[in-house]
Amino acid sequence: MKQMATERNSSVTEFTLMGLTVQPELQLPLFVLFLLNYTATVLGNLSLMNLICLNSHLHTPMYFFIFNLSCIDFCYSFVCTPKMLMSFVSEKSTISFRGCMSQLFFFCFFVNSECYVLTAMAYDRYVAICQPLHYTTVMSPKICCLLIFGSYLLGFAGAMVHTGFMIRLNFCDSNIINHYMCDIFPLLQLSCSSTYVNELVSSSVVGTIIILSSLIILVSYAMILFNIIHMSSGKGWSKALSTCGSHIITVSLFYGSGLLAYVKPSSAETVGQGKFFSVFYTLVVPMLNPLIYSLRNKDVKVAVKKTMKRITR
Repeated sequence: MKQMATERNSSVTEFTLMGLTVQPELQLPLFVLFLLNYTATVLGNLSLMNLICLNSHLHTPMYFFIFNLSCIDFCYSFVCTPKMLMSFVSEKSTISFRGCMSQLFFFCFFVNSECYVLTAMAYDRYVAICQPLHYTTVMSPKICCLLIFGSYLLGFAGAMVHTGFMIRLNFCDSNIINHYMCDIFPLLQLSCSSTYVNELVSSSVVGTIIILSSLIILVSYAMILFNIIHMSSGKGWSKALSTCGSHIITVSLFYGSGLLAYVKPSSAETVGQGKFFSVFYTLVVPMLNPLIYSLRNKDVKVAVKKTMKRITR
């Protein structure tokens, strides 16, 4: 049925991805740069997941969420990067209609899921600092699993909505996507049918995700800040700030670059800027997350030492 709908609604069977740049002299340096980025992202997130699994003192709610964040970033790196790398070394980068819709689905799924996981992590930090005596009860394994399941479920629902409405459009003229991946707005620009409903739905879904998650994160940190201000000991201040620091950095990088990337472009220059910010949150942030949560974290450093001792025995 999906195949019939695809064939009926579109005469385009494949798309051409323009890539990050059309300048030949930049292709090889960018290929090397993003290959290193891809390797670091895969190894970094895989290493962090293994550390959390192998060390029992990291089997806590906070590291359960960090494990899922790393899992999302690890899987996420396979959605866009391989195709992007191929575009640097091939004369023409093409992707089939089905492949494009699949990439769009998984892109939306992982981005949406990461938003909700980061929101769940903010709530976890709120409980840890503001209700420490009830932390183990409130953040029980069952609650943590439900929060993660809900994050993936909402991510899946959002991805289905975006992809479903994209499939219903007609693509009959140009098939050149001014991007390095199949993203929502570059695809909408190619449609030869009305995109009003798609733009309305996309704005509603994205707006709901941003407003809901941002509101929960801001309220959580407002409560944390209020609690920190009323702490009498400097040690409590230091512990609270170190606990939240990594998450604040991650949220700032992810949401900041994501919002800048999705400001609707009105010129060729701003399209280029949109690509740059897309690179930042699709490629750079997933690479930085393992570093942020390991370099600033004593528990992870201890886990690294223990794991290295086991290996060298």
